[in-house]
Amino acid sequence: MSEHPIAARWRTLGGRKRALIPYVTAGFPTPAVSRDVMRAVQAAGADFVEVGVPFSDPLADGPTIQRTTQAALEQGMTAAGVLALIREAALAVPVIIMTYLNPVLAYGVERFVADAHAAGAAGLLLTDLPAGADPAVEAAVTRSPLALIRLVAPTTDDARLSATLAGATGFVYLISRLGVTGARDQVPADLEQHVRRVRAATALPVAVGFGIGTAAQAGAAARYADGVVVGSALMDVLARGGVGAAERLVRDLAAAVHA
Repeated sequence: MSEHPIAARWRTLGGRKRALIPYVTAGFPTPAVSRDVMRAVQAAGADFVEVGVPFSDPLADGPTIQRTTQAALEQGMTAAGVLALIREAALAVPVIIMTYLNPVLAYGVERFVADAHAAGAAGLLLTDLPAGADPAVEAAVTRSPLALIRLVAPTTDDARLSATLAGATGFVYLISRLGVTGARDQVPADLEQHVRRVRAATALPVAVGFGIGTAAQAGAAARYADGVVVGSALMDVLARGGVGAAERLVRDLAAAVHA
């Protein structure tokens, strides 16, 4: 069997180089521009691209992602539209779909994972599906070629951490702080401690997200984690300055993370 594309990407990075994972809201500010942004962030040095499925009730997201999500929904973006954009973008780096559970259920779980893989996605992150909450959904993902990527909060205790990571594949997404998504002023002081605790529970790479918005913050997070996720700051820059500005930010982030 061939190596999974996510595992292959981590392997090519090796132990000394960290991964940059930009987040793009599919359909923002328009479907065509979001497709171009996916390609631009890849060209700027992204190692993975996380693509968000717009959802009407994004409880885990802060103001920026809520705004971009609403704008995409107003233009008619759907789960099927997201998969079409991923197919059109045809990225050479692995694509991770980040979504809430409802759009997947509405689409049909088995159909969604099959169509996502066919479109070129390599992994799936279900924001509001705690490990063990819906074994049927989890089984459908694990039977598919998609990696099932788990979110881990800094408050997760050791027993729950082991249970959460038992069925995880691809990598682990460690939330750097409590609260919703959105750029902050600095990386949490206890980030290294949380990364070490997750690493003790799994052999999977650990990527850190929520609140990282500048090259300095990304570089600081990359001192401890295997990967760094940047979303709200990138979408803010895209809204203000277009694709070119977003690409420049990702180049700066990539330089800091890869250093």
